[in-house]
Amino acid sequence: MRFLFLTQYFPPEIGAPQVRLAALVRELIRLGHEVEVVTALPNHPTGRIFPEYRGKWYARETWEGVPVHRIWLYASIGAGTRRVFNYMSYTFTSLIGLMCAKHPDYIFVESPPLFLSIPGWVASRIWQVPMIFNVADLWPDSVRDLGLMTNGALLKLAYWLEAWSYRKAAFVNAVTEGIRTTLVNHKGLPIDKVLFLPNGVDTELFRSREPDLDLQESLGLLGKKVILYAGTHGFAHGLEVAIKAAKILESQCSNIQFVFIGDGSEKARVVNMAQTMDCNNVRFLDPSPPSYIARLYSFSIAGLSTLQNNPLFEGTRPVKIFSAMASGKPVIYSGAGEGARLIESAKAGLVVPPGDPEALAEAVRNLVNNLSLAEELGRNGRRYVEENLSWSALVSDWLEQLGERRGGGAA
Repeated sequence: MRFLFLTQYFPPEIGAPQVRLAALVRELIRLGHEVEVVTALPNHPTGRIFPEYRGKWYARETWEGVPVHRIWLYASIGAGTRRVFNYMSYTFTSLIGLMCAKHPDYIFVESPPLFLSIPGWVASRIWQVPMIFNVADLWPDSVRDLGLMTNGALLKLAYWLEAWSYRKAAFVNAVTEGIRTTLVNHKGLPIDKVLFLPNGVDTELFRSREPDLDLQESLGLLGKKVILYAGTHGFAHGLEVAIKAAKILESQCSNIQFVFIGDGSEKARVVNMAQTMDCNNVRFLDPSPPSYIARLYSFSIAGLSTLQNNPLFEGTRPVKIFSAMASGKPVIYSGAGEGARLIESAKAGLVVPPGDPEALAEAVRNLVNNLSLAEELGRNGRRYVEENLSWSALVSDWLEQLGERRGGGAA
């Protein structure tokens, strides 16, 4: 089968959608399928087009043997009008990339942004092929509940587009159980239209390994008990709770070090908060590829994941928790919902209420002072991802779903 991916986000960018899509593409290729990608010129998460692509409108290249068409967009981060221009610009320019692609058997459209359903549907009608609309975030619910969009007319338009997108797609794909439930029970989609492909993890890259002492020394972290946050620094993550917890622990446990690696719309503000509070046990690193994250986990005590206290995140499974689990490290999860339940059922870490720095600090102390518990939770997490979250098993199951829904066995 030939799959055409339409997405605003793709490597060499760094982020959860990029990692997930890269893994899916690799696995489809490994299983003998053909893949082509239409995406934007790399710009995430900085909101600036990468230097080697500046001044270009279109670039065709090969990524790990896969043809990739990269198209200009108005680069921006954050919320508001600039972000709408960011989404809308690529909605129009992506049509250029689609015209350059070969006739596929399926068009896989990544959302958000929701607007990509429009060029995806246009291409699917021209080629007369099914469109698979992938829902990684329940937009516009998320922007409404987080207060990022308050204009009633715009929200009404966004909900109309959401319903239109689901209606025009041949299949709608959910990445969490919560999203799947919402699509069927609250959005009214027939269950046979909804596919399920949850986030997985590269269990070869992320695995238990000996501490990378050279990297630890180069970062000045020898002798430190490292708590690692590896991922996007966005509004939804509520990283303030981690900074406050770090400040609580600073005078109590001098060898604990919080390390944040990544970027996002809230990073500058979080960095400023740590500086204002004079947190000497907090370190921020620039975004780096997954292979570097795996080295950081080798000498970390635990992985950290935080989410704001909002019912919106009931159906959220942050990808960063799987990297920690696969690395044999316990997860400290400040949040609620599906991600929290997964950690608890796998016995792979400690869950604390969202937005509670005292509880978060206590969880960190618990693991730092009880390394045998940390090791046990880490082993449990590794076992869980091996049994449930390897990309090979997830993609094979997804292809079976797709084939059954089309009435012809595995796709």
